[in-house]
Amino acid sequence: MKPEFKKKSIRSFVVRGGRMTEGQRNAFEQWWPEYGLSLHDGALDPHAVFGRSAPLVLEIGFGMGDSLLAMAAAEPDKDFIGIDVHPPGVGRLINNAGKQNLRNLRCYLADANDVLEDCIADASLARVQLYFPDPWHKKKHHKRRILQPAFAQQIAGKLAPGGVFHMATDWQNYAEHMLDVMEAAEEFSNNAGAGQYSPRPDYRPITKFEKRGERLGHGVWDLLYRRV
Repeated sequence: MKPEFKKKSIRSFVVRGGRMTEGQRNAFEQWWPEYGLSLHDGALDPHAVFGRSAPLVLEIGFGMGDSLLAMAAAEPDKDFIGIDVHPPGVGRLINNAGKQNLRNLRCYLADANDVLEDCIADASLARVQLYFPDPWHKKKHHKRRILQPAFAQQIAGKLAPGGVFHMATDWQNYAEHMLDVMEAAEEFSNNAGAGQYSPRPDYRPITKFEKRGERLGHGVWDLLYRRV
């Protein structure tokens, strides 16, 4: 299954096909009708999708999906939408969600900018999660970083008043970039105080990648900003 793209633009990601396991391939046949969402469906109606009204959490770039799966299982009072462009990770997520019979999780195999623009209603989200996005560490590639002033403004429009934009990165330079962008965004207030990073909230699981980085002495920076 291929990711959905609406238009050409500067991408904050590289589409890596990767090899899918047999289980991941079978997951699309078995579980995509249950867990998959499409750009072609247009505006998302959370009540129709989940059969209830509950706080809606959106994660952009969930990788292999393990932490998103854990959060959905740990917070059954919330509904979760994941967005990613890599079929192996999406296949793994929906396969594990199906095995666990999770009812509060759905996902897009698409570009997050397209999903935000076409599918997510304004002021509809309780939390947006952007964990460990591609840091594009070379200076000439910084324009490809997903977090830019226009993107922060777009997220602000999708968050309900009081909603939280939660970012995390293990690249200090990107953490500083995130802080600069968010401190300048008038629609947001820093939960930790101006210019400060936040401690990791209990709801964000520590990934295997993060644990390996900690053993190697790598830092991790969390930023939490509230829509004002």
